[in-house]
Amino acid sequence: MAAAAATASGALGALQASRARLVAAWCARLGLGLGLPGSVTSTRAGPAMWAQGWAPAAGGAVLRRGYSSEVNAENELRVRYLEEENRGIVVLGINRAHAKNAISKNLIKMLSKAVDALKSDKKVRTIIVRSEVPGVFCAGADLKERVKMHSSEVGPFVSKIRAVVNDIANLPVPTIAAIDGLALGGGLELALACDIRVAASCAKMGLVETKLAIIPGAGGTQRLPRTIGMSLAKELIFSARVLDGQEAKAIGLISHVLEQNKEGDAAYRKALDLAREFLPQGPVAMRVAKLAINQGMEVDLVTGLAIEEACYAQTIPTKDRLEGLLAFKEKRPPRYKGE
Repeated sequence: MAAAAATASGALGALQASRARLVAAWCARLGLGLGLPGSVTSTRAGPAMWAQGWAPAAGGAVLRRGYSSEVNAENELRVRYLEEENRGIVVLGINRAHAKNAISKNLIKMLSKAVDALKSDKKVRTIIVRSEVPGVFCAGADLKERVKMHSSEVGPFVSKIRAVVNDIANLPVPTIAAIDGLALGGGLELALACDIRVAASCAKMGLVETKLAIIPGAGGTQRLPRTIGMSLAKELIFSARVLDGQEAKAIGLISHVLEQNKEGDAAYRKALDLAREFLPQGPVAMRVAKLAINQGMEVDLVTGLAIEEACYAQTIPTKDRLEGLLAFKEKRPPRYKGE
């Protein structure tokens, strides 16, 4: 009996030590990413970063500076930094009308560069991913491009898509997918990487890869069951079934469904409304709340609570927390600076 108790105690101690190391690792990650007092800070984005967009050039995609109104209409990815009451909202607009926004090498390259810039820009508060092509969000992989690839190229390219989708999922601020049309295969996987999905009732969504004798390769086999449950996710992937907006809302694939408007952007307008709801909240709190939720969902409850505790601790020394208390006392809206 004593030996069994000692063994159990030793196992519990090892588990607690493992959890402590995990929490310490997330504390370090928090300090590195948020630039909080007493932590290592990342490079802060200056005014030039705030105004940047992505534009193609003869030699490929290059960085250009300018406000959203100046972005070239032929861009396959339009990066718009909204202003005035929407300041802090960034819109990533996919614009490959000729290919129904299918995911190509160039689009992935542009997405990768845009995400790299956004993840270190502390002025960004919420990101919306949408289509600028009526009736389609993203039709999945560019099969016309894919069929020209040698089999040895396919694996590395899919790995690159997966990495970019993961980078979108790991963006530190809230992300919203506005699905106003077709979202199939990799298009739905892109939407699944966002924190929140809204869709028009006429939108069509599905992971249809098994029709092509392949499987979802950009996180679909992992994110779909985490979103709607394992059994239903298997059913949808095995059948390659396509759902409309109402059906997607019924199973929890999307958070909001709307009747499409005559402009064809009902989901985008709802996404803007949600983003505006997020803007007044404390920027540091938003980032650590997202991190606590995301990481806590991947571990057991006890470890998740420890992660929450570590995340909460990051908000205590901030100027924003003191500003929130002062604003409450003075009965005025807080003026948060993300510090």
